[in-house]
Amino acid sequence: MNLNRQRLKQITTNQGKQAFNLKMKHIIFSMLVVLLTILSLPAFSQSNKKPEALGLPGDNLNLYAVLEVFQKSPTLEDFEKSINDKEVKINNLDLNNDKLVDYIQVVSLKNGGSHSIILRVAVTEKENQDVAVIEVNKDRADNVVVQIIGDENLYGENYVLEPASNQTVQGTPNPGYIKDDRTVYYANSWPVVSHLYSPRFSVYISPWHWGYYPSYWYSWAPLFYYDYWGSVSFYFTSSFYYRAPYIRYPVHYLSYKKVRNTSAVLIRNRNSGGYNATYNNRVFSKPIAPASNRTMRPTRQKPTDQPSRKPTNKAQKSKPSHPKRNR
Repeated sequence: MNLNRQRLKQITTNQGKQAFNLKMKHIIFSMLVVLLTILSLPAFSQSNKKPEALGLPGDNLNLYAVLEVFQKSPTLEDFEKSINDKEVKINNLDLNNDKLVDYIQVVSLKNGGSHSIILRVAVTEKENQDVAVIEVNKDRADNVVVQIIGDENLYGENYVLEPASNQTVQGTPNPGYIKDDRTVYYANSWPVVSHLYSPRFSVYISPWHWGYYPSYWYSWAPLFYYDYWGSVSFYFTSSFYYRAPYIRYPVHYLSYKKVRNTSAVLIRNRNSGGYNATYNNRVFSKPIAPASNRTMRPTRQKPTDQPSRKPTNKAQKSKPSHPKRNR
């Protein structure tokens, strides 16, 4: 009799444990469902961000990503190598429509405490097109401000990005600066900024040009824009970089524009719809531009279908020993 009671008690205990385990599994499963539902909401997910496009050639070079790479680069040479690296998946430009991704040259200009880091593409053997310029400016308090400005031929007017911060601007650092109470990020801690303001720094001019490229680099077929967006959409959803409403140092930017390179081939391709194939018949909404009561005073330039006659870098006349690439 006692043996039967012990067996019955053991059976009852086992059934209770099984019921408890089953209930816990249901609870855990329910919690996972709730968690996955929360993570699928726009506040927690980047996948809900719908692709947007300017409808301009610059769609295929994400300047948010370029600024991120610039921040992490120790030197301008490393920066140039990274943005042209296929594995980094940033460069998808094909400005001469030869079905191959173009090589982006990096050229730096220096004027006192200001640096202009130009991103430039050789569209033909004789024509270059500036893609964007990174303006690095130091104020009187030695605070460094960084903005990247897309060239109007590729991104339209006033396409300006900068990192965000909770710090505020105090006073007027110099005559080229627009006083404003917007937040500004000081980039003094960036490795590339330390490089630019090092006593050992010398102006960097890419040694590579049309037909002559580094031995480690090769071109590849560009992606359709929808696929390219998928590889760089993270940068659009990051809260660290944002569209700035105006250029903070317009005087220095206008100084750069005096040597800006433009390409007639690019202008003709853009105006004739030559770059529309990248969208593969898809329709994309345009990103909303930030509102601003400040605008850059436009430079007086005649409408042109001719390339800029500004002299290109003399360093481009040198021919490295690497073989010429067939395009």
